[in-house]
Amino acid sequence: MLLVDLDRFKPVNDTLGHPIGDALLRTVAERLLSAVRAGDLVARIGGDEFAIVQTDQTDEGTVAAVAGRIVDLLKRPFIIKGHLVNIGASVGIASVPADAADLDMLMIRADLALYQAKANGRSGYCFFRPELQERAQARRELEADLRKALMLRQFELFYQPQVDLDAGMLIGFEALLRWRHPSRGIINPAAFVPMLEELGLLQAVTDWILQAACQEAMTWPGNLTVGVNVTAPQFESDRLVPTVAAALMASGLPPRRLEIEVTETAVLQAGGAAEKSLLALRRMGVHIAMDDFGTGYSSLTQLRSFPFDRVKIDRSFIAGAASSTHDAAIVRAIAALSASLGILTTAEGVETTEQLDCIRAEGVTHVQGFLLGHPMPSSQVPAAIAKLSQTNLFPMTSPEVRQ
Repeated sequence: MLLVDLDRFKPVNDTLGHPIGDALLRTVAERLLSAVRAGDLVARIGGDEFAIVQTDQTDEGTVAAVAGRIVDLLKRPFIIKGHLVNIGASVGIASVPADAADLDMLMIRADLALYQAKANGRSGYCFFRPELQERAQARRELEADLRKALMLRQFELFYQPQVDLDAGMLIGFEALLRWRHPSRGIINPAAFVPMLEELGLLQAVTDWILQAACQEAMTWPGNLTVGVNVTAPQFESDRLVPTVAAALMASGLPPRRLEIEVTETAVLQAGGAAEKSLLALRRMGVHIAMDDFGTGYSSLTQLRSFPFDRVKIDRSFIAGAASSTHDAAIVRAIAALSASLGILTTAEGVETTEQLDCIRAEGVTHVQGFLLGHPMPSSQVPAAIAKLSQTNLFPMTSPEVRQ
């Protein structure tokens, strides 16, 4: 069995309408029929999902050739009622008796292979392998644990210092989500945030992050700021602005002490919803930072279209700035451009004094990284504030300071 799931089909229905989507499905069916043998069964089993059954095929190489032909045919452009449509397809493959003893299990395991094909980057195919079943089981366990984590309040925020290079003083912290799993320990968000989104739990966690970060910042002295990351789905839900407003009101934190960090990828994915929300936050007095600057393909376009308060230069450039003239030149160009636009710059991921000296020489205004402090639980923040609020943090070149 080959399960075929269309990629990017939903936007066709959303933008061109269901009649175009229906016509596209009929054309997809025609291409599928042209890719298989006369005796093979081709069926549509869901909205944009098809199944192909081959009853006398045992050669994996031949099946792979069929799957590759399907992927190739469906990624070619379609002309549907005068519209040029580009989609694609992912294919999952399983067989009896090698992978399953009955038809129900065959469908389940072909679906697991399809899920892996999508995880591999879409527009490809994947055969079922036993380890996919193990991953599925681990995923189910993680899903159950995540639901418990929200109820049992196992999420917490860690804080990483941000320092002004010119003044040599602490200016605030970035709040970073962590999951304190009862058996696996501290888990970073990359391992579970995508699943939070799939489960529909991301908004609830975001509400908590903003409330907790603002309340924590209110315990800090002076005007220290707190940065909170947001993602594309949080813009699309249209709840970000009221959630931020509620967190500020409940905590009493002045809006100028909150900085919302967003990647350019998230801004592009959310489109007009992101710009609308960011402008509303700016009107409230909240500061906006572009995170991971330089890793996308439209950084300069984003700077032109929205007045960011800060750009955070991605750590991939900082890591090589002290040893690569190319990376140093990129850092210098970003710093100069930002200065001309009145935008602050933060170098992310600074780990050595050589990197610090380099980015300071290139004109970067702020710094964040392991050299100044690892992300820490809230209980350690007061000690970090006392240490980093001195006026003689820089230059950090003596052995005593490095230690």
